[in-house]
Amino acid sequence: MSSEPLLSVRHLTKHFPVTRGVFGRRVGAVRAVDDISFDLWPKETLGLVGESGSGKTTAGRAILRLIEPTSGEVRFAGRDLAALSAAELRQQRREMQIIFQDPYSSLNPRMRVRDIIGEALRVHGFAKGDALEAQVRELLAKVGVPGAFSSRYPHEFSGGQRQRIGIARAIALNPKFIVCDEAVSALDVSIRAQVINLLIALRDELSLSYLFISHDLSVVKHISNRIAVMYLGQIVELADADQLFRNPAHPYTRSLLSAIPLPDPRHRQARVVLEGDVPTPLNPPSGCRFHTRCPAAFERCPQEEPELIVLGANHTTKCHHADGLEGNDAWFEELDRRITKQEELNRAKAAASSQPAPAPAQQSQARPRRTAAAPHSQPHSEAARDKPRHLARACVLAGLLAVVLGLWLLGAALVLAAYVIAIRKNLERPLPADIGIFAALVLALLVSDAVKSQSAQTRARHELNALAQHIEAYRTAAQSPPNSLTELGWRLYEIFPDGRPTDPWGRLYTYDPPSPDRDGRISSEGPSPDRKDDLVVRIPP
Repeated sequence: MSSEPLLSVRHLTKHFPVTRGVFGRRVGAVRAVDDISFDLWPKETLGLVGESGSGKTTAGRAILRLIEPTSGEVRFAGRDLAALSAAELRQQRREMQIIFQDPYSSLNPRMRVRDIIGEALRVHGFAKGDALEAQVRELLAKVGVPGAFSSRYPHEFSGGQRQRIGIARAIALNPKFIVCDEAVSALDVSIRAQVINLLIALRDELSLSYLFISHDLSVVKHISNRIAVMYLGQIVELADADQLFRNPAHPYTRSLLSAIPLPDPRHRQARVVLEGDVPTPLNPPSGCRFHTRCPAAFERCPQEEPELIVLGANHTTKCHHADGLEGNDAWFEELDRRITKQEELNRAKAAASSQPAPAPAQQSQARPRRTAAAPHSQPHSEAARDKPRHLARACVLAGLLAVVLGLWLLGAALVLAAYVIAIRKNLERPLPADIGIFAALVLALLVSDAVKSQSAQTRARHELNALAQHIEAYRTAAQSPPNSLTELGWRLYEIFPDGRPTDPWGRLYTYDPPSPDRDGRISSEGPSPDRKDDLVVRIPP
């Protein structure tokens, strides 16, 4: 084994921000990966195991910079990946590849296999033309797929064959390091064994190093040299594969190992059943993150976060029970005694605090009693509390839409409904801020409408003055006023290019010419009643 690690990860962290409100205010962060450190040596396979949601896939993608880490350092062959430019990272990706979990969605259904595998070879300038086709066929043969199938599309292959194509794509550029992200979890058991043996053969033939992410411990034991156990974004135990299965140090590791099914039905092992689900990474528990489900938790666990303890060669753990056992050759026996003693003490306390069971006759008629919500049920209670918040926010947005459409009364009613919901459900921020933003937007709409109205009135006034001037000019030239607007001819067209004289609200401009009285004089009476809805332009005689 080389004296220097191929991959060195130090304090890697990836937090996904949680935002709320119209302007996306950050109110928290999902701590998917929270300060993990490990080394990976050349030609080594490091297994990364844990329950769903523990952060395994996020860690693998952050190492490859498929997603940008929040903090931490990742060094590959001595180079800091975070300091690489886009062009340098593109060149570095020749040596770092990934095999995705789903062989159905990881292959482009519109591309032939020769294009899927040959794309990386063509982009990086490894081969082209006939040499590219020959190299693609060679890669397919290496992973167990006939080279004549290179002209087929992904939908023409089975699931195992698709995953082999994904493996061929990953090894096309002769990389040194591959992240296997649940590479066999979507395959049948028989096909899974074939793919695992293929990965082992390729590792030995091409001198590859794997970060093998999985939740199947039996598969991880078969392929891995060392195993890291993740729980809620942290590595709680790291050891050689044989040592981890023989002497597990962390209670979480013990519970995972107890769930492995044995192929012999005559042998049974004691199960360590964990109660509840993994807590939310949005608000992880204080102290040891496993204490809410640990059967051996004691007073120190929720108060202090455990430090990394080195129990032996290549074996580390984060557990308060292991405190003081560093360098002790008999650490496992002492640790097993501490954990077993605390588990028995916790069971005795639970039995003493439990209520006596009701009589059988009363038990059938008694209603099921509601117990206090466990820590793992916190996400469900948060979801229940968020329902009125979402309803109030929907009312605010609907009210804004109603105001934009001119339905002022409906908009005011919806905003009032949002206030009622906020008061009755005692909602905290950011809902009041959202309602304040809504009020500011409504005010902006009112001001804008008033400015538009004033501008329209000014425009109508200018148009009336211009029309009156044209009528006066016509009367001066013709020595008589026009009988209608159409007599103005091109002058009227200059003012109203569309040929239809209307004001900004669509009302017609009309002309009421002066009419002679009985003595032949021109009077200045107002317009007739049937023109009261129009704008009348009158020139005094």
